[in-house]
Amino acid sequence: MQKCIKLAQKSAGRVSPNPLVGAVIFDDDLRIISQGRHEYYGGNHAERNAILTATEDLKGKSIIVNLEPCSHYGKTPPCADLIIERGIKRVISGMVDPNPKVSGRGHELLRQAGIEVIEGVLEEECLELNKFFVKNQTKNLPYIAVKTAVTLDGRIATKTHQSKWITDEASRAQVQKLRNAYDAILTGSGTIKYDNPSLTCRMKGGRNPVRVVLDTNLSTDENSKVYADDGAKVIIITGENVSKSRIKQYASHIKIEKCRIRDGIIDIEEAVKILYETGIRSIMTECGGLLNKSIIEAKLADELIQFVAPKILGDESAKGFAEGFHRSEIKECNKLKIVSTKVLKNDIIIKSRFDYTGNK
Repeated sequence: MQKCIKLAQKSAGRVSPNPLVGAVIFDDDLRIISQGRHEYYGGNHAERNAILTATEDLKGKSIIVNLEPCSHYGKTPPCADLIIERGIKRVISGMVDPNPKVSGRGHELLRQAGIEVIEGVLEEECLELNKFFVKNQTKNLPYIAVKTAVTLDGRIATKTHQSKWITDEASRAQVQKLRNAYDAILTGSGTIKYDNPSLTCRMKGGRNPVRVVLDTNLSTDENSKVYADDGAKVIIITGENVSKSRIKQYASHIKIEKCRIRDGIIDIEEAVKILYETGIRSIMTECGGLLNKSIIEAKLADELIQFVAPKILGDESAKGFAEGFHRSEIKECNKLKIVSTKVLKNDIIIKSRFDYTGNK
């Protein structure tokens, strides 16, 4: 199963809105016969690739896959049917498919054909691998990670908005991998004005995510780096009363979506729904504290990814990664569960999952 997961991870950023899946076929002596992965959206599923590339008879063999084999027709025929057809005797899966079209039906179809089915192998790891897909299928919303680069005292920039560079080169290389994995990078107009980022993926072999800017009044410079026409999709979400003449000042490759305004700013809940409707299934934020706060306050954030540098800014006027909550008691804090920690060259990556249970 670990091999399946590693195979699946190679397709990060290439299969959305589909899940990441790897498959390995082996015999009773644990000799690997064939393997495959879902390589790109619209391509063969992992099981089909593993089966079709096998060079020997698969009758009586076993297949292990990190996600329940599909039992319905989509862009490709059902994998469960092909498994049955080739006489495979045992299917080992990591998790049930959360897609209502499948969700247990693939396993049941296999059992009805006399195939032994073993479920739940490394289930937690398999759920983590496809956390985007699980959120999409169960909530009809994109998975959202709040990504920050902070000092030890939680600051992302000085009071004059200087932020380069809080973290080191090793951390920035990891950020490129994250940009490759997420469908979209979300930022706000303030970040565009002060930092003028490109938000591209500079990882070798990577692909640029969709760049999304929340800009209530369309006040950002239309020549900002983020709006470059480099083949990547660019979306601006702006207020519903912005004039047509202002919109026309932006290049034609930029898609501009109007959104409801609440308390003087973009309604973040509606904005996220708009992005989901455009096909975006996972979002990573690279923005200021006020936008991060809005996402967390609306209970839309699933994960917090912090790149923590061993530095102290020590200025209460400096910018925090989440600002504006105005809380007076510890019990009002947002609760998270640490998922993992990793020491890089000099910084630490802390990944935590939001727990909204009991939060108002």
